[in-house]
Amino acid sequence: MSTRTTIFISIILIAVATLAGVLLWNRLPDPMPSHWNAAGEVDDYMPKFWGVFLMPIVTVALLGLFLVIPRIDPPKANIDKFIGIFNVFIVVFVAYMLYVYALTLFAALDIAFNMTAMLVPVVGLLFIGIGYMMGKAKRNFFIGIRTPWTLSSETVWDETHKLGSKLFMLGGAVTILSAFLGETGIWIMLAAILIAAFVPIVYSYVLYQRETKS
Repeated sequence: MSTRTTIFISIILIAVATLAGVLLWNRLPDPMPSHWNAAGEVDDYMPKFWGVFLMPIVTVALLGLFLVIPRIDPPKANIDKFIGIFNVFIVVFVAYMLYVYALTLFAALDIAFNMTAMLVPVVGLLFIGIGYMMGKAKRNFFIGIRTPWTLSSETVWDETHKLGSKLFMLGGAVTILSAFLGETGIWIMLAAILIAAFVPIVYSYVLYQRETKS
């Protein structure tokens, strides 16, 4: 996917979501639900203005950040090698943010559903997408598992990201399954995410030590 297409699709999605919020303004309560506990129940609120506009604003800011990263990264040529996949990820991430926004609007309209059950499987899919992109990522300063050891060696970067890709995708699958396990599933999901996040860091150090001693 080209960067131009990414920008076009993302802006359309954000505009449509924001318009939906504006059109629903008179039907939305003040304050609006803004936070849910592990059981999927509302436990905090925010003023209606921020309930309608905060998520679109944050999504636009993150979109801008993602688009700037390939331009300011020193090894820009490496990002160019997987820019198509990165652009697809940007659109997927924007869609994820707006999905959360839609759930917030539904909750404000008093439509009954369990937020955890609706959100956790999508988080799992997002992690699978991150894992897939991670397996394609080349060495850079912003995207991927950036430790002193992966940034110091192309080999360590590649091997660490092969493992990280598998762990993130596995963690995503476990996260999806955890949605059917109630509150216990939240802890299983967190454990899977922590393993996927920290094991590659340790692995990169071990690989680097092997490489420098060989």
